[in-house]
Amino acid sequence: FRLGEIEHLPVADNSANVILSNCVINLSPQKELVFKEAYRVLKPGGKFHITDLRRDISFIVRFFMKASIKPKEMAPFFITSLQAAYTEKEIRNVLTGTGFENYEIKKYPFMDDREEIKNIFREAVTGESLFIYTTVLKEIKDLIDTLGEEKNIPTIDVMSPPILAIEKLLGYPPKREAGLIRRIDENYFRKVEAVEFAVKYDDGKDPRGIEKADICLVGISRTSKTPLSMYLAHKNFKVVNVPLVPEVNIPQELYRKDRRRIIGLVADPKKLIEIRSERLKALGLKNSANYASVDRIQRELEYSMDIMMDLGCEIIDVTARAIEETASIIIEHMTNEFGDKMF
Repeated sequence: FRLGEIEHLPVADNSANVILSNCVINLSPQKELVFKEAYRVLKPGGKFHITDLRRDISFIVRFFMKASIKPKEMAPFFITSLQAAYTEKEIRNVLTGTGFENYEIKKYPFMDDREEIKNIFREAVTGESLFIYTTVLKEIKDLIDTLGEEKNIPTIDVMSPPILAIEKLLGYPPKREAGLIRRIDENYFRKVEAVEFAVKYDDGKDPRGIEKADICLVGISRTSKTPLSMYLAHKNFKVVNVPLVPEVNIPQELYRKDRRRIIGLVADPKKLIEIRSERLKALGLKNSANYASVDRIQRELEYSMDIMMDLGCEIIDVTARAIEETASIIIEHMTNEFGDKMF
């Protein structure tokens, strides 16, 4: 054993037959230097096995590299997802910059077909391959391990240790179903429907949406009605928002709506002046416009409060609250009022 750093290997040039990196390159702040060192110490024909490629997929990835310079080789191997590791593009750049050439990356994502997995093992070279895989399907795990033993190719199961640990902690077995987080189910379609609903009935476009809505947001301009509608839509609520303007009569549908489903939004006048002024600036208009004047905003707030009191709805001050916080208050209100019948 030799004590050293991966950025400064205590090894002579062209002296190593194999370099194995088990998830450590991703920890280095000088990754390019690590690859330069690997190139320096490898003998011609030497092998470099790493598990440090970050990908958007979390299933089996086969990373096959070959370099023609001198002629050092990078053998076939599999990679899993590591948050701090290089992306494919980054690793391509650093390999080229440190001397490796003519390498190829082959990807095998979402592998759950037995024949396809067998084909991958047929391509693999004994002594030059390492399989690191993630799967929740026991039959696929058993197949990979069996094929690995038959071909004398090391296999590493990334998923089983945490799954078994969680099973022991919680006291019940995992479902072992692949793709659960990507499943398109009833909840997914309700969310899509809710988002489409929020877009269709945004800013009082069609008062007929009030009757169909789970939640009705009312308030003057710049009180976060639209972003709140979209956020709540992603929580599966069908939301309509209605602007309150003194010169415009409010839809009569609001008075026929269950008041518990109506949420009034108000904000501090000073904050509204600031927000509206920025809005005018973004539109290329002067701050002196009536839209951002103190008197106008005060008049709108008084009008909106009168309407909200008349409707008897819940009122929330959004001045110092993030969208998520206001949404949380609304969801809590809906839960208290309707329980499982919120939607």
